[in-house]
Amino acid sequence: MSIVTGKDTAGTRRKLTVGDKSYSYYSIPAAQDAGLGDFSKLPASLKVVLENLLRFEDGGFTVSVDDIKAFGEWAAQGGKNPREIAYRPARVLMQDFTGVPAVVDLAAMRDGIKALGGDARKINPLVPVDLVIDHSVMIDEFGTPRAFQANVDLEYQRNMERYQFLKWGQGAFENFRVVPPGTGICHQVNLEYLAQTVWTDKDQSGEEVAYPDTLVGTDSHTTMVNGAAVLGWGVGGIEAEAAMLGQPISMLIPEVVGFKLTGAMVEGTTGTDLVLKVVQMLRKHGVVGKFVEFYGPGLDRLPLAQRATIANMAPEYGATCGFFPIDAETLRYLRQTGRHEDRIALVEAYAKENGFWRDEFYEPIYSSHLELDMATIVPAISGPKRPQDYLPLTDASTAFTNVVASYRGIDISSAAKEMADEGPVATKQIQVCRSVPVEGKDFTINDGSVVIAAITSCTNTSNPYVLIGAGLVARKARALGLTRKPWVKTSLAPGSQVVQEYLAAADLQDDLDALGFNIVGFGCTTCIGNSGPLGDPAISKAINENDLVATAVLSGNRNFEGRISPDVRANYLASPPLVVAYAIAGDMNIDLTTEPLGTSKDGKPVYLKDIWPTDKEIAEIVERVVTRDAFLEKYADVFKGDERWQAVKVTEGETYDWPPTSTYIQNPPYFKGMSPEPGVIKNVEHARILAILGDMITTDHISPAGSFKPTTPAGKYLIERQVAPKDFNSYGSRRGNHEIMMRGTFANIRIRNEMLDGVEGGYTKGPDGEQTTIFDASMEYQAEGIPLVIFGGIEYGAGSSRDWAAKGTNLLGVKAVIAESFERIHRSNLIGMGVIPFEFTGGENRKTLGLKGDEVVTIEGLEGDIKPLSLVPCTIQYADGTVKTIQLKSRIDTEVEIVYLKNGGVLHYVLRNLAKS
Repeated sequence: MSIVTGKDTAGTRRKLTVGDKSYSYYSIPAAQDAGLGDFSKLPASLKVVLENLLRFEDGGFTVSVDDIKAFGEWAAQGGKNPREIAYRPARVLMQDFTGVPAVVDLAAMRDGIKALGGDARKINPLVPVDLVIDHSVMIDEFGTPRAFQANVDLEYQRNMERYQFLKWGQGAFENFRVVPPGTGICHQVNLEYLAQTVWTDKDQSGEEVAYPDTLVGTDSHTTMVNGAAVLGWGVGGIEAEAAMLGQPISMLIPEVVGFKLTGAMVEGTTGTDLVLKVVQMLRKHGVVGKFVEFYGPGLDRLPLAQRATIANMAPEYGATCGFFPIDAETLRYLRQTGRHEDRIALVEAYAKENGFWRDEFYEPIYSSHLELDMATIVPAISGPKRPQDYLPLTDASTAFTNVVASYRGIDISSAAKEMADEGPVATKQIQVCRSVPVEGKDFTINDGSVVIAAITSCTNTSNPYVLIGAGLVARKARALGLTRKPWVKTSLAPGSQVVQEYLAAADLQDDLDALGFNIVGFGCTTCIGNSGPLGDPAISKAINENDLVATAVLSGNRNFEGRISPDVRANYLASPPLVVAYAIAGDMNIDLTTEPLGTSKDGKPVYLKDIWPTDKEIAEIVERVVTRDAFLEKYADVFKGDERWQAVKVTEGETYDWPPTSTYIQNPPYFKGMSPEPGVIKNVEHARILAILGDMITTDHISPAGSFKPTTPAGKYLIERQVAPKDFNSYGSRRGNHEIMMRGTFANIRIRNEMLDGVEGGYTKGPDGEQTTIFDASMEYQAEGIPLVIFGGIEYGAGSSRDWAAKGTNLLGVKAVIAESFERIHRSNLIGMGVIPFEFTGGENRKTLGLKGDEVVTIEGLEGDIKPLSLVPCTIQYADGTVKTIQLKSRIDTEVEIVYLKNGGVLHYVLRNLAKS
C-alpha cells in the first residue's frame, strides 16, 4: 500500500534519520521558515491537521497554500478561523454493526458502476480499512463457566449470513482486513495493536514517509485512540466509505478547547469518576464541533489507560475528539503493549523534530480554556439517561428517588411539607417506590432494583486499573461471604483477550466468577443494547406488569433511554468496582457511602469502605500482571480467528451474489436506475410532517440497535418470512437489510412523537389523521407522492455515529429535518444521504410555532445558486388556513456538500466520478 503525496509548493519535505533508518516527512518548522505563518503555538491536535495539508497540498485542487496559511491566522486570531479544508485520514476503522452496511454499500456500488458502464474493481478502498467484529455477541447466558462458549455459539448461529458476507468482502476488496469475532472491541484493538501514533508508508517517489497516525471510524468512540496521540473521530458509514474511496473529508478548521489538568487523583477515586466529571464540565461549556485537547502538569500523573477513558467519551461531551499530545507516557504505553522498538524510537524522534512533543513548557494557544484539579474528584455515577447527568455517589440514592417521583408524578416537596409536622423528613423517607413479589421466587423487587450489573464497553475495559480494582472488590466481598443479589444479571465483557490474561495472572477471575462476573464474550455487549434477556422471565414480567423503574448499572459510555434493555428505565454509568458493589447491594435506593451493602458470613454489616481496595494494592498488581509479553502473545495472529471463523464458507467474485432469501443482507436501492449525470437541489413543496420530536433526540431514538418485538413493523416483516422471534437478533445485526432498517427508523420504544399525547414508541398520524406506525404512515405518504419533513429540538442526532439514522430517514421519504441544533456526525450523515438539515432562527422553534403535525410545510430558496449556510424561507400552512413564514438556516455547511446534494448523496457523487474516470 502506498500514499500519493502532493506538490509541496512551499518545499517543506525533509529527511529524518532514526537509528539506521531514514524517513521523509513534512516539516511544520520548515513551513514556518517559508513564511506560511507562525505555527509554533498551535495545539498538537491542530498540528496533525496542518501536517496533513502540507503533505497533500496539490496547488489548490483540494488543498492550497492559502489553506496552510489559514492555520497561522487561526493562532493570530486567538484560536478561530473556520476556513473550509480538505482532510485525508491515513486509515479507516469499522465495527460490524456499522461496517456491514458500509460493505453492503460498496458491494452495491460495484453493481452500480457496472450499470453505468464502469469497472467494478474501481470500487475498492484506497486506504487501509480494518473491520473488527465486536458488536454481535449477546448475553444470553451469564454467571456460569460456559457463558462465553454458549454466547459465541449463538453468535455464529445468528450471524452466519453476515459473517459469510464479510469474508467475501475480505477476499473481494483490497486493503480490507477483518478481525474475527471473539477478539475484542474495535477501539481497544485499535489502541492496543492497530494504532502506531506515527504512521509510515511509501509514496509515489518510492521513499518511506513518516506522518501522524490518523483515522476515522464508523463508531463515535473511535476517539478513544486520541489517548495515544492518534487523531481520530467517529463518522457515519457514509463518510467512511467516501474516505476509503479517496474522497477528502470536508471540514472547517475547528476551535480547540484547552482542558488543563492539575493535581493528582486521591485515594478511592477512579479514572471513571474523573471522566464523568469531565463529561459534565465539557457539556456545560459547549464543545460540539470542536476539538478538545488535554494538557497541564496533571498529565504527568495520568496513565495512558486513564487518558484513553477520557478520550473515549468525547461523543458524550459532544466534541469531535479529546486529544492527548505525545509525551513520555505515550512511549511507555507503546512499549508495554508490544509495539516494535523501531516504531517507538520513530515516534519520539518525529514528535520532537516536528513540534508534537509535550514537555513541561507546553502551553499552546487555545480557543477557550477549562481547568480541573484532579484532587477534587469524588466517586460518582451518571444517569438515569444521559452520560452528562453527573451524580456524586453521596447523592445517588436521593436523586433516584426524585427520578421515580417524577415518573410517578409525585411532588416530593409538597409531600415533605405535609409530613413536616411529624419532624424532619429526608427525601428518601417519602414512599414513592413500589415493591412487588416475583412469581415463583422468594424475593421481591422494587423501583430501583438493579437488574443488570455489567462490566462492559471499550471505555473502561481498556483500563487495567479499574478492572483490577473490580477484581479486588470481588475478592474482598467473596472473603466476607457476600455475593450478588439473585435478581441481578451480571456480566464481564472485556475489550480484549489481554484482559482475560491479566485477570487470570492476578488470580482475580475466580473471585469475579464467584460473584457472577464470568466472561460472557469479548465485545461490545450491554452498552450497545446486547444485554440479552434478564436473568429470569419472572423478573421481566414483574417489572412490566407493575411498571417498575428497574435499573441497570454499567461501566459503559452510553445510557440513553431504551438502549440498554427494554425492561430497564433508568441506566447509570459507573466504574467497574462500583458495578460490582451495586451487584452486591442490588438496589439504587441504597446509599453506598453510608449504608451497608449486605451482611457478612458472621452476621456483621459490610460497607463499601470494607471491600474497596487501596490505590497501592491496585498499582502493585497492575505492575506485575499487565506485561508486554501478554500483548505480544494475544495479538500475534489477530486476523486468523478460531476454528469457527476459519470454517465459514464463502463464494468468490468481484461482485456479490445477493442471496434473495437472506434476511440479513440485501442489495439496497440507492443506486438503482441512477443517471450518469447529477441533478439539482429542489425546493421542498407541500410536505407533511412525519414526526415532531423533542430535545436531545439521539441516533438511538432514530435508529435503535437493540431487540424488537414481533408486533413491530420489522418483526412483522421477519414473521412473514418465517423467522421465529427467538431468531430476530437485533436491529444492529440486521443493518445489512434496508427493509428491516427502514421499518426500525424512529422505532425506539421510548421515543415520543409530540403529534400524539402520552404515546411512546414509533407512532405518528397517517394521511387519514389516525394513529399508525411511522413506517406505515411513510409508505402511505410516499405512495401518494407527498414529501415529508421532521421537526426536532436541541442537539438533534446526538449519540452514536449511526449512518442508518440518516439512511432510514431518507428511505422514509423525509426531505428535510428542521431542528434547533444538530450533533455534528448526524448532520453530516443527513447531507450524505440527500436529506437537508435546517435550523430555526429568530428564536422560533416547534413550540413557539404551535405545531401539531397537521400542517403543510414548504421550504423555498434551494433551487439555483444556493450558498452554504444560506437563510431560506419556510412557509407553514396550519389546519385552520393560517399561513406563517419563517426563516430557516440551511445547514449545508460547505460547497462540497452542495455538490453531494445535487448528486443525491456523497456515494452517488463518488460513483459517478469513478464511472467517468
